[in-house]
Amino acid sequence: MGFAILAFDSTDPSRRAESIGRHREVITRWAADGRLALGTPLFDAAFQPMGSLMILNVPDETHVKEYIAEEPFAREAVWSRFEVLPFAIATLPYRPLPQPGAPTATSRTHTISIGLDGTDPEAPPRRAAVRASHLARVISAAETGLLAMGGAIMRGQTMVGSIAITAHASDAEAEAWWAEDPYITGDVWQRVTRYGTRMVGLPYHPLPGGV
Repeated sequence: MGFAILAFDSTDPSRRAESIGRHREVITRWAADGRLALGTPLFDAAFQPMGSLMILNVPDETHVKEYIAEEPFAREAVWSRFEVLPFAIATLPYRPLPQPGAPTATSRTHTISIGLDGTDPEAPPRRAAVRASHLARVISAAETGLLAMGGAIMRGQTMVGSIAITAHASDAEAEAWWAEDPYITGDVWQRVTRYGTRMVGLPYHPLPGGV
């Protein structure tokens, strides 16, 4: 299991511009040694940066604190706030993530969907009841490249939500695709938040199950 860091920028966009070079140096090093599984920006509706999603492949929060201590976006107040979520990347047949030298899109190409399960006593059984059919659907999506990465937000050993990045260029496209997923039709996700993003090439290691 690893961790997801969901971070939101301050209201001063110049801070990100001043720190971006140092940020890239840190995340390149963490990706190269396998500790950063995926790092991607969050964009608002006007395609302006509003934060970051960083998926760390580390065993405990000691390493998360190490990353935060090194991360210029945290140290130099680019991020005004962030939360750390225990996160398990699903083992799926993912296509390779973009590597250094890959072209970076000049517009939004993907959507981050964060689905939180209910907090009622029946929430875990609802997830368990449809998980197999959900997995069958996302396996196919990973094979085609539609699903770039997905996994479960954890509370101890219990899955309490999901984070998924899909190749949808708008919230509407992502919402339409997820509307047919068992986690929506089975009332597993009670609240869903979406953010625009694009992929940036880094020396990533293969994701679990990927090539």
